[in-house]
Amino acid sequence: MPLVAQVFYFIIYLILQVVLVQKVVLFDVAFCFLYLGFLLMLPFEAGAIRLMLMGLLMGLCVDIFYNSLGIHAAASVFIMYLRPHAVSIIAPRGGYETWMTPKLKVMGFEWFSIYSLLLIFLHHLLLFFIEAGGFGNFFYTLLKVLASTAFTFMVIVIIQYLFYSARRSI
Repeated sequence: MPLVAQVFYFIIYLILQVVLVQKVVLFDVAFCFLYLGFLLMLPFEAGAIRLMLMGLLMGLCVDIFYNSLGIHAAASVFIMYLRPHAVSIIAPRGGYETWMTPKLKVMGFEWFSIYSLLLIFLHHLLLFFIEAGGFGNFFYTLLKVLASTAFTFMVIVIIQYLFYSARRSI
């Protein structure tokens, strides 16, 4: 994917996160972190360092607007570090073609669900437990993790169906 397209999508996802989605909270427990959609759809051929740098940059930008002292950056770098391992574990039998991207319409709903739910869950797990400052409110924090994972996943899937085709490179 060209660098210009990545910068464009980075800006769009960041703006959507801080302008629209930041204020959307369901039942005081489900938060949507749409910016993860950008990180999840980075190309397969992106190296680990590039992935972690993109996670750091996106996380820091979100942290600036959320005034959250680096917790989004930490959680984003964490999932970008784990992403190559997750992708290799759930690889199809024939492996990945060079043209493939981790999008719902390219990889299919089952693959994309396993891939994205795993990484979204791990992101939220780290994010909310750092935010809570420990395991004092374990079950409430776990409820936030699970509810936010479901909410974020649903929004990312809706965005995928509405705006992405199988032919596009991102």
